[in-house]
Amino acid sequence: MPFVRGGAEALVRELVRRFRDHGCLVERVSVPFKWYPKKELLAHAAAWRLLDLSESCGRPIDLVVATKFPTYCVRHPRKVTWLLHQYRAAYDLCGTEYADFGHREEDMAVRERLRSLDRQMLGECTALYTISQTSSDRLSRYNDLPSTPLYHPSPLAPRLRSGPYGDYFLSVGRLETVKRVELAIEAMVEVPGPMRLLVVGEGTFRHGLERRIGELNLRDRVALLGHVDEPTLVDLYAGARAVVFAPFDEDYGYVTLEAFAARKPVVTATDSGGVLEFVQHGVTGLVATPDAAALGDALAQLAASPQQAAALGEAGYDSTRAISWDGVVAALMAGLATRDDQPDHPTPWPPQTLSPS
Repeated sequence: MPFVRGGAEALVRELVRRFRDHGCLVERVSVPFKWYPKKELLAHAAAWRLLDLSESCGRPIDLVVATKFPTYCVRHPRKVTWLLHQYRAAYDLCGTEYADFGHREEDMAVRERLRSLDRQMLGECTALYTISQTSSDRLSRYNDLPSTPLYHPSPLAPRLRSGPYGDYFLSVGRLETVKRVELAIEAMVEVPGPMRLLVVGEGTFRHGLERRIGELNLRDRVALLGHVDEPTLVDLYAGARAVVFAPFDEDYGYVTLEAFAARKPVVTATDSGGVLEFVQHGVTGLVATPDAAALGDALAQLAASPQQAAALGEAGYDSTRAISWDGVVAALMAGLATRDDQPDHPTPWPPQTLSPS
C-alpha cells in the first residue's frame, strides 16, 4: 500500500529486487486501500479487478505476482499468488477482539461476499503459494484451496550480526493490538532489574501502550523508541538478551528470522501462529501461554542466564540460515507456464459484486 512501510511492503520491495537480480524487467503495482466503512472493502477489490495487467502500452506482461487482499483480484492470464494473508477480519480474527466484524446483517453479508470472492479470485491463479504453513492452513480451512508454503529471509538478514547478550529485551513490530506488545510490557513486572524492554515500531496503539507503561510504573524500564533507522535496528538486535515476539496468530513474522540471524532467542506465545514454525521451546527460544505472568517467567529465566540465551540463539541461527530467495523466485517464475484451462482474459468484475447484498 502507498504510504505504508510494514512487513508486507518490505517483502514486495525485496521481491522486486530479487526478480531484477535474476534478469527480469519488473515493476511494482501499488493502489491505495481503505477498509472503512466495510463496503469500501468490496469497492477496493473491484478497483483491482478492473485492472487488466496482461499488457501495458502495447507491451505484453508475462507474469503477475499478487501478494495479499485485494491484489489477487487483478486480471492476468498468468496470475500467481504468493499469499501473505487475506482480509483476516473476515476469517480467523472474526469473533475476536482484533476484528470489527459483528453479527449485524451488513457485516455478515460483507464477510460472506469477501470469502466468496477469495475462492473465485485465488482459484483462478495458475499457482498458489503462501508465506507460511499457517497461511496455507487458513486457506485450506476457510476456502478449501490447496497451496504451497514458500519461506523467505528477512530483507534485513544480510546486515544482521551477533553481539553481546545485553541487559535489555527487544520488541520489534507495528504497535497494533493484534501484535500484543502490551503482553511484553506487562511481563516486565515479573522480570527483576536492571533488565529493560526496548520497543521499536509505530502504530495506532502507541497511546494505549504509553498509558499501560505509566499504570505499571515501568517508565524507567520500558522505552517506546518509535521508528528507528536500519543501522540502529541492527545494533539493537546485536545487543539484546532476547527478542520478545508474541503476536496473535501471526502469518509469518520477519522478527523471528531477524532475531535468529542475530543469534538471539525468541520468546513467544502458544497461539502466535507462524512464529511457532521456527521457535521450538527450549531449543531456539521459549514458548509461554499468552499471559503476562507466564511470559514474564520466561523472560526472567533468560534474564538470569545469558548463557542459556546464547545457546538458544545459536540454535535459532543454525535452524534458519539455509532459507534463501532463490527457491522463491524459481517457484514464482514457474508460473510462466500457462495452465491449460486458464482463460486468456479472466472475467471482469461483475457489477453486482459492488454491493454486499
